[in-house]
Amino acid sequence: MGAPEFRRLPDLALRSRGGAVVHASDESFAERENLIKPEPPGFDPAAFGHKGKVYDGWETRRRRGPGHDYAIVRLAAPGIVRGVVVDTAHFTGNHPPEVSVEAAGLEGHPDTGALLAAEWTTLVARTPVAADAAGAFAVDDPHRYTHVRLSIHPDGGVARLRVHGEVVADPRLLVAGALDLAALVTGGRVLACSNGYYGAPENAIAPGSARTMGEGWENARRRGGGNDFLEVALAAAGEPRLLEVDTSYFLHNAPAEAAVSGAEEAEGPGEWLPLLERTPLRPDTPHRFVVAAPRPAARLRLDVYPDGGIARFRALGPLTSAGRAALWVRWLNALPAAQAREALAGLGLTRRQAAELLERRPVETAADLPEPLAAVVRG
Repeated sequence: MGAPEFRRLPDLALRSRGGAVVHASDESFAERENLIKPEPPGFDPAAFGHKGKVYDGWETRRRRGPGHDYAIVRLAAPGIVRGVVVDTAHFTGNHPPEVSVEAAGLEGHPDTGALLAAEWTTLVARTPVAADAAGAFAVDDPHRYTHVRLSIHPDGGVARLRVHGEVVADPRLLVAGALDLAALVTGGRVLACSNGYYGAPENAIAPGSARTMGEGWENARRRGGGNDFLEVALAAAGEPRLLEVDTSYFLHNAPAEAAVSGAEEAEGPGEWLPLLERTPLRPDTPHRFVVAAPRPAARLRLDVYPDGGIARFRALGPLTSAGRAALWVRWLNALPAAQAREALAGLGLTRRQAAELLERRPVETAADLPEPLAAVVRG
């Protein structure tokens, strides 16, 4: 018998895509984080640790009273769940006899209290599972969920939880015509940093997602007053409309709060204006904040309170017209002559126009550019 059709759909819970096990009733024998690791579960029969047998999965203590154990997973990408797989690989005499799966949709970045008080919908009713086997369960529910809860009855070990489905994006977080203005690969750069003892500040604006805590920016533990900060020059002047402060992998050393401010001046003291007021952060969470009152900025300052680690810092929004023009002028002035001639030809300039423009380099402003290049710069 082949795999269920829903397993062709992406796993919405994978740790490598940003999912996280944010709470568990117990993890006495094996850590909850193992549940959503991307690789297949392994097993070493000779491996024992301070808590007993080492398992590549989530395992709770033997329950001596009523009730059952559970783990709550924040999906990497909220969506419609079409099926789940509860894999008890390598758990033989210690697997749960039965499992159930529920889901909830929540706004923002809920804490444990909000998760426990949420309205949970049953996706997979309480059902038996076998030892050392991947139980696949189709789901028929049309709603978009942000979290799932795996319950094991009454206790035991589960190697992996897979949550297959279809991503449904939140349109409030889709900024038209935006790019990451702070990204290293678009030209963002760190101007100042209070402390980078454990992780280089440039890590915060590096491409891709952090894969470990060591790939983020982390300062030393602050023993006095004040707070830590990071100042970033944007690729060019823009209008940040969506901010991301990602604390992924920072479980016990994430900042308690953060704030973001912007300055229109590219250098000098300038005037810092708030884009994100001081806001609580959750550990191991890619926070996304819509800027309530967007304004132009050439620099951003991320303040963390009082200290802690940040995996990534993003600032999405469009370039201002002046920022777009400055970016084009800088690029054009920096191109080697041979590449510049080829690029200008591709932009519609004649050979003569290109030669004259190259003769006049460095160009001071976009007003110095000939048509049709000026039209391209204007957008």
